[in-house]
Amino acid sequence: MFYNHSLYFYQRRPTREVVVGSPGEGGIIIGADQPVVVQSMLTSKTGDTESCVRETLELEKAGCQLVRLAVPTLKEARNLQLIAEQLRSQGSRVPLVADIHFIPEAALEAARWVEKIRINPGNFADSGNWDPESSTPEMYEAALERIEEKFLPLLELCKKLGRAMRIGSNHGSLSQRILGRYGDTPLGMAEAALEYARIARKHQYHNFLFSMKASSPKVTIEAYRLLAQKLSEEASDCNYPFHLGVTEAGVGADGRIKSAVGIGALLGDGLGETIRVSLSEDSTHEIPVCRELLSSMPEIFSGDMAPELPAAWDPYSYERRQSEELLYDGMALGAMQPVRVLVTAEQAAQADRKALARKRAYCEAEYSPGTCVEVEVCPELPEIPAGRLVTIADGCGVPVVYAFRWLASALKAAGLRNPILLKDTFKPEERDLAEKEVLKSATLLGSLLCDGIGDALLVRRPKNPTEAVMLAWNILQASGSRSFKTEYISCPSCGRTLFDIQKVIARISERTSHLSSVKIGIMGCIVNGPGEMADADFGYVGGAPGKITLYVGKTPVERNIPEEDAVDALVALIKRHGRWEEPPSPEEA
Repeated sequence: MFYNHSLYFYQRRPTREVVVGSPGEGGIIIGADQPVVVQSMLTSKTGDTESCVRETLELEKAGCQLVRLAVPTLKEARNLQLIAEQLRSQGSRVPLVADIHFIPEAALEAARWVEKIRINPGNFADSGNWDPESSTPEMYEAALERIEEKFLPLLELCKKLGRAMRIGSNHGSLSQRILGRYGDTPLGMAEAALEYARIARKHQYHNFLFSMKASSPKVTIEAYRLLAQKLSEEASDCNYPFHLGVTEAGVGADGRIKSAVGIGALLGDGLGETIRVSLSEDSTHEIPVCRELLSSMPEIFSGDMAPELPAAWDPYSYERRQSEELLYDGMALGAMQPVRVLVTAEQAAQADRKALARKRAYCEAEYSPGTCVEVEVCPELPEIPAGRLVTIADGCGVPVVYAFRWLASALKAAGLRNPILLKDTFKPEERDLAEKEVLKSATLLGSLLCDGIGDALLVRRPKNPTEAVMLAWNILQASGSRSFKTEYISCPSCGRTLFDIQKVIARISERTSHLSSVKIGIMGCIVNGPGEMADADFGYVGGAPGKITLYVGKTPVERNIPEEDAVDALVALIKRHGRWEEPPSPEEA
């Protein structure tokens, strides 16, 4: 039994209901047969009542159904009363969520005024040092008893007031105890949340849901799948809803594509009852992306069923499918080669290759149906010679993800290692210029790449050939399959952020966007920042008001840098570590 009914056709995971607020008075129901709920988070400081009210009303007007506020201290928790009262006096009924880290007392105060509480198992009641070498099973059980003691007052208050709760694990902020036992892994994220869920269930509190957020789509996908599987093993009634999101997704097209890879893949798995797209932009920009993602799902995941086969991949642990290497149109692909970008003859003739080259994106080989084995999805795989690229034939009625999963499994069952060419559509005549096409392509191809399936990509949804090629490269970057440009892991800003995140991203991007294959984390505070940017080469983190801490990997190397000097210091740090490249001159560009 996997995390859902089937890997080869769409079926939504059945869940219980979570009630947020009073449904008859603007509240919502999450889960069961309800539509997926769209939410966002304020960038305003929670102590600034006027700003919070204004931003909440703007979000509600944009179609946001649930609004979260950062609550870093007890003072901000108390101010939630004023925010809620002013919103209700102006006719707003959108439920509010308090985001709590470190301070259980703030959660208790917040629960008096808002409809939902988010807690992080990594720091709500499980902080402090933990030595896995000297710890014993008895010490581990004692730690769980201390968590229950601190957690119980919030559970009892939420039961009394009818409040909902999100138990939200973050890849970047697991406790030392969990890290010592499970490591910084999707399993650790799932187990951290399950500990709190077991306590809640023990005390007959069930109005909660989960989230498993990471800045890497692969980690995000694996963590949610693993949690769904573990919940199904826990008990038949342990089917609590999921809130989906890829945290620190970034800005612009990159942030949207990375979100589509992670969130879209999970929605296609039938997981997720509420979503948030975390962009380092104004909060209202997140809502249209959520709506576009959700409206795309029926089209790209509806269709014929693929035959059921034993899976050729482990959905809980990424490993690229093993294939043989071959030469295709003069380009080596398969085996240990990077995932290649193929183009049609039309795209090859019309794409602006100079513009693409300036961004280090290339048309690597030309696709022609005659040079590729085109397979129909059917119970029996046809005979396929070795040394040939394989793909699904156009006109296939099976959704893209399920068709290519079937192909990978059918090839494995037949003992074949032919490389696979992924397509983002089997109906290339049905394409558009809209952002929705970008999100569809990212969802479909990113999902397969995160499963380890695919040796080459063919993107045909966008009409513009140059945009189609660029999208292929961006999907490879977002899915962690190939790095060709600077990647920014940046938080979406909230009431904890210690600097203007959008302005800082712009300044850093202006100085560093020419770098190839460098990851830079830009985090507004230390709550999740250092952990969530663990995959980054360098980090820029708000350490105190007006002060920045610079990181190399997970290690802080320079503290308390004045903000006005911090970008220069970051550039100098990159240079000292031999990762700097001088920007090209206009002539070279």
